[in-house]
Amino acid sequence: MFLQRIGIAQHSVQQADLDTIEYKGLLLDTELRLDVLVEDVLCVELKAQEGLLPIHEAILLSYMQMLQKPKGILINFHCMNIFKEGQKTLVNHYFALLPDE
Repeated sequence: MFLQRIGIAQHSVQQADLDTIEYKGLLLDTELRLDVLVEDVLCVELKAQEGLLPIHEAILLSYMQMLQKPKGILINFHCMNIFKEGQKTLVNHYFALLPDE
């Protein structure tokens, strides 16, 4: 449903699977999956639980680093107002490399 709504807004969306990652020269098999990747720039991690925890931020930052993406957003659907309490936007050092537009 979420992917369909973003697609209706004419944004490129996909799920990103990280089957293998490179760590210190070693290729490691993984079963990591980012919920949504929008326009090949924005990592979106979806939750439906009471409150966001620091581990959720750490996981999203890890996905952003592994995929080399500049921006991410955590969205928690278990709240009264997503805009006020159900989201957290994160950026990393790749954000500084984006062109000014």
